[in-house]
Amino acid sequence: MEQRVSLITLGVTDLTRARSFYEAVGWRGQEVQETVFLQLGGLGLVLWGRDKLAEDCGLPDDGRHGFGGFALAQNVRSAAEVDEVMAQARLAGATVTRPAATTFYGGYAGYFTDPDGHPWEIAYNPGFTINDDGTLVIPDFG
Repeated sequence: MEQRVSLITLGVTDLTRARSFYEAVGWRGQEVQETVFLQLGGLGLVLWGRDKLAEDCGLPDDGRHGFGGFALAQNVRSAAEVDEVMAQARLAGATVTRPAATTFYGGYAGYFTDPDGHPWEIAYNPGFTINDDGTLVIPDFG
């Protein structure tokens, strides 16, 4: 697994309010399918409904344990690499919360949690460019 983060996804309770906040501090994003993507240098910040993110992570959002309101993601260059990273994480002690599978956006992804329960998505998204140095470029959805 490369030592990098591609995306940080924040589970938000009100997408409009969250987007307005980030725009008020000077950040700009683009909304696609009830998801806001913001380019932050070589990585992305994603704003997505908290309930949808918890479900995507395969974690309960019951306030006692499970989902903490965010997920880290590493985008990789192929579906095969998703499987390799997921296997490596499992061998290192991760708990797979959602096995890798084809996604609604035409990619391939799975989730695991580290020993402290922090969720990681490992994803291949053919629409996102990963530069040679590992930086992610969010496409123009316009």
